[in-house]
Amino acid sequence: MIKRPFPVVTTRRARGGFTLAELLVSVFVVTIIILMVTQLMTSATAITRTGNKHIDTDTEARTVFDRMALDFAQMLNRTDVDYYIKQRSGYNGHGNGHGWGRGRNGDLGSDQLAFFTQVPGYYPGGYVSGQQSSISLVAYRVNESNSSNPAYTKLERMAKGLVWNAVDTNTNQNTAKYPIVFLPQTIAGIGRPWAPAINNDNNANNSIDADYEIIGPGVFRFEYYYLLKNGRVTDWPWDRFDFPDQLTISNPQQIGLTQLEAIAVSIAVIDPAGRALINAVSPDRLLDLAADMADFKNANGRGNAGQKIGDLEYQWKTVVESIAQTGLTPSGLPVPPEAAKTIRIYNRYFDLKTL
Repeated sequence: MIKRPFPVVTTRRARGGFTLAELLVSVFVVTIIILMVTQLMTSATAITRTGNKHIDTDTEARTVFDRMALDFAQMLNRTDVDYYIKQRSGYNGHGNGHGWGRGRNGDLGSDQLAFFTQVPGYYPGGYVSGQQSSISLVAYRVNESNSSNPAYTKLERMAKGLVWNAVDTNTNQNTAKYPIVFLPQTIAGIGRPWAPAINNDNNANNSIDADYEIIGPGVFRFEYYYLLKNGRVTDWPWDRFDFPDQLTISNPQQIGLTQLEAIAVSIAVIDPAGRALINAVSPDRLLDLAADMADFKNANGRGNAGQKIGDLEYQWKTVVESIAQTGLTPSGLPVPPEAAKTIRIYNRYFDLKTL
């Protein structure tokens, strides 16, 4: 019997591959995925960068407010001493100006204040045992004197240590000894050495005082107002209905700060990168921007009843958001939108109800 071999079956293996259409679809899908991942990473980077900028301004605002809290907490509780604060008359504490959407006009600007407080200060001429009192003259201002000054458009603080009045009563000389000023003398009216502490211009070197130091390098706008014990907010430290004829805290009635519940402080802070962008446009542009931020006195609803807590800060925020969108201040001056996005507005109330 002849055995036949099994037939050999040859299988031909087909070689698989992608068609051109499949390749194009794959490339398209991969491209979309890459674009999505890139967009997510870009957004995350932008959010992180913005968050870091806000952390920087938040930290600076907290530092400034904490320093102010210490100064206000030790403010003298007396009606026989002067406070260089915003009031109906006798106050020139504004800087070089803003006109609420009209740019600088030469007579308004960031506020300034000076008061006596029981915090350590610097003693011009050095410390002399037995002469220095426990009182200092503390002042805050945004320097608006000269664009060549390193402190220009930055918040400054001064703490001038004072001697006892019996040591030197010649307050009208710019010497190293400064006694406290009692009413009827006022800080604004006594002349030197107090003029450098309360002037914010460069006329006759009145704004030059070696005891000023930069405390808020990012703070370019500084404003304060008052919360009365009856709940009203106002730019005079007394109720206008109770004292309609009052001009200052000591005239005609010596009321001091007895009607105040708190002093409200508002600041605008910009981070260093944003400041550099604006300064590249013009050294004065940051002051122009600040000039378009409403002064409490000139804001809508001025008076006792119309102005509400938070109104001023809302107006400032509106200005900043408008600049971030348009690249122009309300008075029409160009500002880099990215710089405006680094600005934040802060507010704190400092309780004075123990006064």
